[in-house]
Parts: sequence; structure tokens; C-alpha cells
Amino acid sequence: MARNMNNTFVVLFIAIATLFNGSAAQTSHVVGDSTGWTIPSGGAATYTTWASNKTFTLGDTLVFNFANAQHDVAKVSKSDFDACNGGSAIFTITTSPAIVTLNETGEQYYICAFTGHCSAGQKLAIKVTQKASTNSPSLAPHLSPSASPSPKTSPSASPSPRTSPVAAPAPQHRGAISPAPAPFTAPAPAPFTAPVTYTVGDTIGWTIPTGGASVYVTWASNKNFKVGDILVFNYQINTHNVEEVTKEKYDSCSSVSPIAAYNSAPPVRVTLNKSGPHYFICGYTGHCSAGQKLAINVTGTTTTVATTPSSAVTPSGSTTPSSPSPSGEGGASSPPQNSGAASLGSLGLFAMLFSVAAALY
Repeated sequence: MARNMNNTFVVLFIAIATLFNGSAAQTSHVVGDSTGWTIPSGGAATYTTWASNKTFTLGDTLVFNFANAQHDVAKVSKSDFDACNGGSAIFTITTSPAIVTLNETGEQYYICAFTGHCSAGQKLAIKVTQKASTNSPSLAPHLSPSASPSPKTSPSASPSPRTSPVAAPAPQHRGAISPAPAPFTAPAPAPFTAPVTYTVGDTIGWTIPTGGASVYVTWASNKNFKVGDILVFNYQINTHNVEEVTKEKYDSCSSVSPIAAYNSAPPVRVTLNKSGPHYFICGYTGHCSAGQKLAINVTGTTTTVATTPSSAVTPSGSTTPSSPSPSGEGGASSPPQNSGAASLGSLGLFAMLFSVAAALY
């Protein structure tokens, strides 16, 4: 009986070690963390810095969170990475979240194949290494004959009639096993919304529109602007500027004493920090009256599970960055959390199996 109990313990120990080792074997890396996969405001250095303190091993996964139809993920060669060429990609994933399993060692390169995105910094280079060998706890003490409880005694010291040799625990003691703890489960990610970045006029940018003021009226008509969102004005330097004005000065195209004036090199990024109507014009003579003016209405606030930085410019006019918690707007599915080496569920199961094994032993 004692030997059977010991064998049971050994089997359970092996199962626990295998389970724990397997659960710790893979890591899921959320690219850019809370920034997500977008055009970073800090340029290509953003993703270089992000990757610099990570260890990527075979079997790990990369999770790219982005707004569908506004970004993609293309795995490319080193030469195409340097040239920002997505035309001959090894593979391309267009739906978020894009999950890439690292199945080969060495340098690997990823870019966004949308025009201009890679050259603006939306590119990632990583190095994948072999998994570090993990030695399971030694089972020798449990497999050694000398470690197994033996019912036999030394031939030179026969047990007296009143003493009995070492024996396995009596079956009735099994009823004293404490209830195993229930396994833990990780909480489901909460839904969220995040600030959205809008490129004013989309591809035409901020200029004197050929269709007059109705061009920007039409552009804004299908947008839902919220506090925290960002407007990006793209224009030719020394040819245009951006001025936020009152309703009266918007109607009269007056640039005298604007609320704010932006004359720096484009792109100009304006964060919508309060609700209500906002009015923008170009302060260059004649531009506003020719239609270079924008009126929008800002409602509510964006809500995030945790801090969410602004996204960058996209050709379609808006992007939704990822949140640290699984995630986003713009058609992107809720992003998964950045998991560590072992889940809480695995640890709970480990604890349950270990307590049962210890009790049986």
C-alpha cells in the first residue's frame, strides 16, 4: 500500500511539473503595449525602445492591436524593412488583433504596409532566440528505493509483537483530506473606448478646397468627436495655418484675436479638451472665405480602462490606439491582455493538484 501511495505521488508530481513548465513556456507580447500598432508620435524609436527590454523566444506570440482598414501587419525581409517596402511581404494580416506566433529564431521584421506608415515609424524589428532549457525538479528522492516507506525491518532487529513495521497510512485517514482550493480564473477584459485621431480632410488635408466650404462640412458630418480626440491638420508650411476662433469670427472669417493660433510646421495636432462647438479657420487672407474652415461639435468624453495615449495620423482619417487593457474602436476586436509566463488558472490548478498529492503522501 505504501509503495502504491508513493507511486501515486510521483505521478501527480510529474503531472504538476509538466503542467507548470508548459504554462510558463510561452509569453504573449502586446506590441507597443498601450500605444498599440499605429504611427507613433515618437517615430520608429518608439517600437525599438519597446522591444529593447523584451526577450522573444520560440513559441511566444506577438499581438498587434490596430484599427481595422487603417493599418495592417506585414512580415518582411531585412531589405524590405529598411526600404519600407510591403509589396513582397512574407505574409500580411489585415484584421485586428493580429496574433503572430514566433516559430523561427533570428531577426524578424514587421511593418505596416499602408502608404507612408512604415516611413513614419510604424515598423518593428525583433530577435527571436531558443527557449532557455528548464530543468524539472528532481524526482530522484521519490523514485529511490531508499526513499520509499518500507514495511520491512532490519533482519537483526525483528519487530516485537507489540510493534509493527512502518506501513502505509490506513485507508480511514483519507477522509481527513482537506477540500482542494478552487482554481482561480483570470477576469475577462472590460470593454472600453479610446481617443481617436482624425486627419482633417483625409487625403486632401488642410487647404483651400476646390468644392468650397461644403467639403469640410461633409467630412465632419459622419464623425463623432469626443473630448480627448485629436484633430491633425496637414498643410504646406508657410502657405496655411490653423486658428481656433469664436462662432462670430468663424462666420465672418476674421482672424483677429483667435482663441488659439498654430503656425508651426505641419502636421498640427489639436486635442479636443472640452465639449461643445469648435471652429477652425486658416488665417491667411482669403483662405477662410474660399472654404478653408471647419466647424465641429464635441460631445462627452472618451473612457479608458487605463491610460491611453493618442494615436497617429492615418490615410483614412482616424485611428484608435490600443489600451493597456484589451483593446479598441475603429473595428478592432478587444485586444488580449499582455500575459506573463503562467496564468492564474494554471497556478490555481497547480495548487489544487499539489494539495491533493501532499495529502495522499
